[in-house]
Amino acid sequence: MTAPLTSPATLRARIAVIDVMRGLVMLIMLFDHVRETFFLHHQVSDPMDAAHVDPALFFTRLAAHVCAPMFVFLTGLSAWLYAHPAAGPRSATGFLFKRGLLLVVLELVFVNFAWMGTFTPAILYLQVIWVIGLAMMALAVLHKLPLKVLVVLGVAIIAGQHLFTWLHAEEGSLGYYLLTVLLQRGYLVADGAMKIKVSYPLLPWIGVIVLGYAAGPLYARGLSAEGRRRLLLALGGGSLLLLAVLRGFNLYGETLPWVAGDTALRTAMSVLNFTKYPPSLDFLLFTLGLGLLGMAWLESVDNWFTRACATFGGAPMFYYLLHLYLLLAIGITLTAVLGANHGNRYGVEHIWQVWLIALALMPVLYFPCRAFANYKRTSKQAWVRYF
Repeated sequence: MTAPLTSPATLRARIAVIDVMRGLVMLIMLFDHVRETFFLHHQVSDPMDAAHVDPALFFTRLAAHVCAPMFVFLTGLSAWLYAHPAAGPRSATGFLFKRGLLLVVLELVFVNFAWMGTFTPAILYLQVIWVIGLAMMALAVLHKLPLKVLVVLGVAIIAGQHLFTWLHAEEGSLGYYLLTVLLQRGYLVADGAMKIKVSYPLLPWIGVIVLGYAAGPLYARGLSAEGRRRLLLALGGGSLLLLAVLRGFNLYGETLPWVAGDTALRTAMSVLNFTKYPPSLDFLLFTLGLGLLGMAWLESVDNWFTRACATFGGAPMFYYLLHLYLLLAIGITLTAVLGANHGNRYGVEHIWQVWLIALALMPVLYFPCRAFANYKRTSKQAWVRYF
C-alpha cells in the first residue's frame, strides 16, 4: 500500500534524499581530492586530452564532474525549502547573504590553507567554495523573482554563455576583471608576492543555483512522490537527450568538438570530454541530467549506504573542511616519513591507489561527521546552521 502524502515516512524521504544526494557527491569528490593530493604529478587539462590520458584517470575525473553542479543545484533547492517551511513563506535573503559571505571568507582563509599549507601562498585560488558563496549572495537578491522568470534566467545564463566567448578586454581594465570573475578563468592579480587566480568563473554557477531554487516546488508537501519521480525522470532524461543531440552532432554547447579516436573507448572519451572551467552547457546537461535521474531513484532507497550518505550530506561544510585538513595532514606525514618522490610532496604511482586511499578515508570521516550532524540537529546555536 502506498503511504499517504503527509505520512512522516513520506515527508522524511522527501527531504532526506537531498542530504543523500549531497553526501553521495561529496564522497565522489573525495576521490578527486585524493587524486589532487597524491596523484598531482599526473596532471589533467580542462578539457582533458582524451586521445592520450589514461582511461582510468579520465573516468575518475569524469565522475567528479558531477559534484560541483549537483552541490550548487542542491544549494539552490535547499534555499527554496528554507524559504517555504511548513509555517509559511519567509525571506531567505539574510540567510543566503550571510552564508554566502561566510563561504567566501572560508575559501580565502581556511580552504586555501588546507590546499597550500600556508596562509601566504604564491597563488591564492578562488575555487568552488568561493563561487558557491558568491552564487548564494546573488540568489539572495534573485530568489524573490517569480519562479518562471528564474527558470528563464537560469536557462538563458547556462545556454547563452557560449555567445560571449569572443569577448576580450585589455588586462588591467574593468572589463578584464569582470570577464575574469564572470566568464573567463584567469588571474585577477598576476604579479607580486601573491597572485590571485579565479578558477571558477561565476556566471554559469548563478544559472545553476537559480535553477536549483526554481526546482524547489518539486519537493513541496503537496506533490506526491510518484509525481516528483516522473518530473525528475523527465527533466533528467530530457537533459541527456538534448545533450545527445547537441554533442552528437557537435552543434553547440562545448568549445572542443569530439573526434573519432583510435579505439571505440577513445572515441567515447572524446564525446564525454567536457569543459568545466567555466562549466559548458554540455557539461551541465550531462552532470545535472545524471543528478536528477539519481534523485528520482534515491528517494525510494533506504539502506546503510544511503543513510551514511545522508549523514555526510547533513554536515556539508564540516565534512569539506575536515577532509581537506585530513588530506593535508596525511600528505605532510607521508612526505616526512617516506620522502618527497614527486617534487616537494609524496605521491602514489597508480590510480587504483588513489581509489584505495579514498575508500579507506570514508569511515575515518564518517564518525566525526555523524557526531557533528547529531549536534547540528539538537543545537540551538545559530552558527551550526551554516555548516
